Amino acid sequence: MPGNSQALQGLSPGRAGPGRAPGGGVDWRRAISLTRCRCNGERRVRPSRARVAFGCRRSPPLHCAAAAAAAAEQRVPGCVARPMSQERPPAPPGNLSELPDHSPLVGAAVAELRRRAEAERGQCWPLALTDSFLLRFLRARDFDLPLAWKLLKNYHKWRAECPELSANLQPSSVLNLLRAGYHGVLRSRDPGGSKVLIYRIGRWDPKMFTAYDVFRVSLITSELIVKEIETQRNGVKAIFDLQGWRFAHAFQISPTVAKRIAAVLTDSFPLKVRGIHLINEPLFFHPVFALIKPFLTDKIKERVYMHGNSYIQSLTQHFPASILPQEYGGETVSIEDLSQEWTDFIMESADYLQSISLIFQ
Repeated sequence: MPGNSQALQGLSPGRAGPGRAPGGGVDWRRAISLTRCRCNGERRVRPSRARVAFGCRRSPPLHCAAAAAAAAEQRVPGCVARPMSQERPPAPPGNLSELPDHSPLVGAAVAELRRRAEAERGQCWPLALTDSFLLRFLRARDFDLPLAWKLLKNYHKWRAECPELSANLQPSSVLNLLRAGYHGVLRSRDPGGSKVLIYRIGRWDPKMFTAYDVFRVSLITSELIVKEIETQRNGVKAIFDLQGWRFAHAFQISPTVAKRIAAVLTDSFPLKVRGIHLINEPLFFHPVFALIKPFLTDKIKERVYMHGNSYIQSLTQHFPASILPQEYGGETVSIEDLSQEWTDFIMESADYLQSISLIFQ
């Protein structure tokens, strides 16, 4: 297809081409425009240099880039092109999150996000802006560059403003809570590829540990699992067993704590929250949830499930019994074994956790 190879040159970092701007950046307005065609009943997209189809200004149109690459690979002969509308197009077939790290489109997105970060005046980036680090934010927002850029800034802002949570991620700070069996991670992912976490509130002694200590356990786990590419792509689901919830727990959840918990769930950590499942929740838990709920996005609210005390049937509609622990309707491993396994893994990761703690102190 004429022009495809030239258009794609402009998408690959470090290569010369008609889509390259002076100084090596990608001139997205010149690099890509899209036309839509149909062939054999399939929707296909291919590039055209005739004109800019979308009003892409400062942000690289990653969906446009994906469509251009898909068209270049398809090389459909004999299609009659029809210009697309001036409005932002729907996402093209395919998913940038599923592409390998070395894909030219992924590389272009990473380069643009890094360019924005390095051009931000007065912003200090404690963590190195490596490709693998930046990809967490792009995948968390399905390669929507403006949203990924916002998430990157929110992550650093949140960690800088919450030293009581983020300045000490050493496992020793919450070791007794871990040893009590408060937290475990399932060995297998759910059918959608999500990592599944379990928290047992009854193992939290509010006389020994504050709400910040408890939340630090979640942050430690999040910082470890976000390194996994499959978790970046498919997100996490959490099961909270509220058996043993008491007023002493509720008194720990102040509006400030609620707001900070909600910030991580919504727009301050590069993980997709695919579901929050509450089981054994007592009636007097609902006022606490009502405190957190206003800070949650509508999307997160829709992903909260309250299963009550008779939860086995409804819980196994979301998680197959083959992956759940025996105590929650599963078939094989016990939650005690899972808790011990994850505690051991956290302890083995102490050096890494210390390295990202010190940066934010």
